[in-house]
Amino acid sequence: MIDAPPTGAAAAPHLGPEDVEAIGERMDAIRAEVLESLGAADARYIRRLVRAHTLLEVGARVVLLGARSRPAWWVGTATLAVAKVLDNMEIGHNVLHGQWDWMRDPAISSTTWRWDHVSPPDQWQRSHNVRHHAFTNILGEDDDLGYGVMRVDEDQPWHPVHLLQPVWNLVTACIFEYGIALFDSRVGESLRTGEPLTAEQRTDLRALLLQARRQLLKDFVIHPLAAGPGWRSTLSANATACLLRNVWSHSVIMCGHFPEGVETFTRSALPQEETRGEWYVRQMLGSADISGPPLLHLMAGNLSHQIEHHLFPDLPSNHYARIAPTVRAVFDDHGLRYHVAPFHRQLASAWHKVLRLSLPGAGVSPRRWIPGRAGSR
Repeated sequence: MIDAPPTGAAAAPHLGPEDVEAIGERMDAIRAEVLESLGAADARYIRRLVRAHTLLEVGARVVLLGARSRPAWWVGTATLAVAKVLDNMEIGHNVLHGQWDWMRDPAISSTTWRWDHVSPPDQWQRSHNVRHHAFTNILGEDDDLGYGVMRVDEDQPWHPVHLLQPVWNLVTACIFEYGIALFDSRVGESLRTGEPLTAEQRTDLRALLLQARRQLLKDFVIHPLAAGPGWRSTLSANATACLLRNVWSHSVIMCGHFPEGVETFTRSALPQEETRGEWYVRQMLGSADISGPPLLHLMAGNLSHQIEHHLFPDLPSNHYARIAPTVRAVFDDHGLRYHVAPFHRQLASAWHKVLRLSLPGAGVSPRRWIPGRAGSR
């Protein structure tokens, strides 16, 4: 970890206070332009997407009810997996961020939305919207950074248990929604420390168990029973769709947060109170994008534009692709690396980091910035 200069731009020491202020002004201008452009076309986008998700899910259920052949099972399962991915990524994640609250539509609101996920919305919002986005990639403060169980930075001391983190990461991918739910409820914290649950944690746990019961009943009891003689086929299809959704969402999150070269920060290396510009710089350095076609961005919930999402978490995600070139120009003008690569490369890089930091003696990766050259290390 590089000691921070007075500006607080810990991994970009060539930035002076005037550079950081200029970055803040340009990012604020991008944000203002998007807010001023919001209108009927955006409202149609999210409403059509919600309808499309409903049609996909209903269609998948109908196909699975009558599935008597392996091709029908695959069609129904794949369609259901797509519906679940859309529900969690491009719809649920972004609605719960408040990206569509400007519409003042009670049917698509961060205060009323219920998604196909084990995490109760209010617990997820508290953990993700408040903690993660305010303290992005600050060790010990960003709860999403390794979820408290993985070594994700060279400055974190190595312990023998870290040898298991590649296995743990794979298991987490398969049960991702349940891991996130335990994490959001803060129950996992007590499990790690051995401390008894607080009254607030017990309340959160009850809400989590109620939400989990609804999800388990829906996917593994109600729908299979409705299938009658074909209940085994529906049960296996639901389990497979949930698995695919979990692995996909986990992979997208890894690509945006954990590839090699994405910066992490320590509280001591940051100012006591960040300016708006300093906060923007931290988001810029602590995120990575995925390049690819529009379908990939849609299925990733536009978290393939993780840099833009971290900069503007409450802006509608359908604008991220449009503003990405303008955001990248700010990086280039200030000699910062715009971390972008295809999905397979980002995922491989993230897994490489998980494997590398699971071993002792990983050491501190050499970091070198050449002022004025974007992407130099």
